[in-house]
Amino acid sequence: MKAATTTLLRVLRRRHGLLLALVLLVGAASGAAAQRTVDVGVILDRSTWVGNMSWTCMELALDDFYADDSHARYLTRLKLHLRDTGPNAVDAAAAGVDLLKNVGVQAIVGPQTSTQAKFLARLGNKSSVPIISFSADCPSRAGLTPYFIRTAWNDSSQAEAIASLVQKHNWREVVPVFEDDDTNTKFIPDLVDALKQVDTRVSYRCKIHPSATEDAMKAAISSLRHNWTSVFIVRMSHALALKFFQLAKDEGMMGQGFVWITAYGLTDIFDVVGSPALDVMQGVLGVKPHVQDTVKLQNFAQKWHSKYRLENPGTSLSEPTVSGLYAYDTIWALASAAENATYVNLDFGPSVTKNGSTDFDRIDTSKAAEKLRGALLKVNFSGMSGKFRIENTQLASSYYMIINIVGQERREVGFWTPEFGISGSLNMKSDINTIIWPGGDHETVPRGWLLPRNKRLQIGVPANPGFGQLVRYENGPEGQKGFCIKVFDEVVDNLPYQVLYDYHGFDDGHGNSNGTYDELIYKLYLKGFDAVVGDVTILANRSLYVDFTLPYTESGVRMLVPVLDRRQKTAWTFLKPLTADLWLGTGAFVVFTGFVVWCIENHEDFKGTPANQIGSVFYFSFSTLVFAHREKIKNNLSRIVVVVWLFVVLIVQQSYTASLSSILTVEQLQPAVTNLDEVIRKGSYVGYLNDSFLPGLLKSLKIDESKMIALNSAEEYNDALSTGKVAVIVDEIPYLKLFLSKYCHNYTMTGPIYRFDGFGYAFPLGSPLTADITRGILKLASNGKMAELQKDLYGDKSCPDKDDSQTSSSLTLHSFQGLFSISGACSILALILHALITDKGVFSRWLAAIWSKLFRKSNTLQIMMRPVEGQGS
Repeated sequence: MKAATTTLLRVLRRRHGLLLALVLLVGAASGAAAQRTVDVGVILDRSTWVGNMSWTCMELALDDFYADDSHARYLTRLKLHLRDTGPNAVDAAAAGVDLLKNVGVQAIVGPQTSTQAKFLARLGNKSSVPIISFSADCPSRAGLTPYFIRTAWNDSSQAEAIASLVQKHNWREVVPVFEDDDTNTKFIPDLVDALKQVDTRVSYRCKIHPSATEDAMKAAISSLRHNWTSVFIVRMSHALALKFFQLAKDEGMMGQGFVWITAYGLTDIFDVVGSPALDVMQGVLGVKPHVQDTVKLQNFAQKWHSKYRLENPGTSLSEPTVSGLYAYDTIWALASAAENATYVNLDFGPSVTKNGSTDFDRIDTSKAAEKLRGALLKVNFSGMSGKFRIENTQLASSYYMIINIVGQERREVGFWTPEFGISGSLNMKSDINTIIWPGGDHETVPRGWLLPRNKRLQIGVPANPGFGQLVRYENGPEGQKGFCIKVFDEVVDNLPYQVLYDYHGFDDGHGNSNGTYDELIYKLYLKGFDAVVGDVTILANRSLYVDFTLPYTESGVRMLVPVLDRRQKTAWTFLKPLTADLWLGTGAFVVFTGFVVWCIENHEDFKGTPANQIGSVFYFSFSTLVFAHREKIKNNLSRIVVVVWLFVVLIVQQSYTASLSSILTVEQLQPAVTNLDEVIRKGSYVGYLNDSFLPGLLKSLKIDESKMIALNSAEEYNDALSTGKVAVIVDEIPYLKLFLSKYCHNYTMTGPIYRFDGFGYAFPLGSPLTADITRGILKLASNGKMAELQKDLYGDKSCPDKDDSQTSSSLTLHSFQGLFSISGACSILALILHALITDKGVFSRWLAAIWSKLFRKSNTLQIMMRPVEGQGS
């Protein structure tokens, strides 16, 4: 019985084990049947370190995603199908067709160049299969290629970061240097727009063909070297950049004074430790996406380093670049999207022929791939490169890092954020770290421009100007003279750097002027000269073509007219110094003063018949005007009245004498014409300096062109005015002052001043010399050197201004109101006192009344102060 029982148990155990094994096998088969494979094509150029690095990142991403516990139960599994196509766009397109038709992929990842991306984007549109690139952009992507998705940051945000870096250092001109391919078709316009927002001009665009020879690149670098601008923004492939920077270094353009900024893509080369590019890129600034350093990223970098070194022995790449992180996040996002799309049947349908066909026209659309695209656009997670979120088929951008190449190191100098621009911190506005510029300088920020090497500036000078004291050009090294030349030479001599230049006359080859000043400015605009020095007036229309410095002369336009002797020769000129009210007021006070003295005095000199008394009063009063009175003054009151009146007479007499003298001298030098309205009304002729801008001004002032006469020199000015050929000459103040320094006594400046900006030196638009020359002019003005040059120009003697504003005017009663008031008050007071003293009864009664009132007030005050009876003291 016991043996039978034991045997039975053994059989049950054996069967139970078989049953358990059967259950496990069925479960495994069921799980395998539930998972679906999502085929994804990968197109890379494995001959480049970017392609190799990216492939390693993708493989690790696939392993890491499905090794994650949270993804263990996923029903989908990505399968990557790699195609190594090299750089050729046709090979990439053929590989894309093969992957779509013969493999049935639901997505294609990785075209490395924009040319490849453009071809594959067309395949994506036709088949509804998403084409996903973590590096290249498609030039026609916006709105035209909805199935092209870029899992890298937007180039326009990178352009804003570069523009902010340029703005921070006050560089006003830059030169983009870029590879002439589809990659930069959209980026360069974005960059130019961003630079315009910060008032920086793109003076020149340097295109380098992808297959450019060494001679072609040398020619391009030579053109850069002979350009003024020394700030360059570079965006090109790594291989081309290495050749370019090596040639630039050989040309001496990686030294002091130059600025090189590399856009992201090229900045990836900085991550290659020991790269030969770093040796020739010392001091270069680079812009790259900022990636937060996390423990997760550090662990991934270690794992990537081990795998990459094993597969690529001898490599100098020590860690994955940002592009590699984008590749990693792209695979992670695709795996998530595949699961979220809830695939049931991922077969590509009839287009999967498995016969090696690459017929482009027979590619069918894939609804499964379209669902995958929709799911991918909704993916949102924190990846290795940061926040992963697709916006408008483009990875949403964030912050950029500014790095500086010093030795074999990448120095972080700051960040760019939309909130703070260029800053040393991501969270607040702060100073960036010190930048080591090309040439090793870290103290002085390059000014952004350099004088072309071994080039002398060609400076245009007006030929045969009307006033040689301002500028005169003659052939020969010492043939350039004049105030304008001296000021320019003085300014240039004081610049902190050397400027070599030669003067060239704007003539026809025979010493004659080759055109107007406007034509001279236009030749500068056409790059016929590097600058224009001379008596060139700053005008608004000229500033459209050139830049002007600060004016270095007095500004404005006035009239030059003869002076005439208009001395008053009438019999009544002596009355003009005083106005009628002052004459009447003086006469009234003369009579009143005589009357007061007659009332106070009471002796034989003022007695007699009424007629004699009246005669005595008037004789005494008028004789005081010339201090010739002989009557004796006995009363003290009348003496006071007479003394005050004589003081008034003295002041009025002296003022009258001065005014009359002024009338008889100053007025004889009045200008013949005081305004242009008088000239227009009389139909007189107006002179102006030949080849100047003044005809336009005169026309705007309603002067007929037939009444204008062009003159060429100071001598012609004198002849035209003295003979009456012209009534006035309209010219700028510096010319008129020079004329008057020679012909001072016969002419004068008069009329209103028509404001203009004076003389300035002209340079091409955007020329960096303009600001330095302007600062030099201000320095001359402040240290007194400009005043010395002007003294040499105009001479020591000064010519008085004979403008009619200096004409004497008649004296008015208001001018002497105070004096007459004092004299009248004294007379009235003396008359009142005399009346009181003479009538003693009235005076006594008056004194008694005053004394009575004072006595009454005193008694009242004593009563009020007396204590009341019955109260204590």
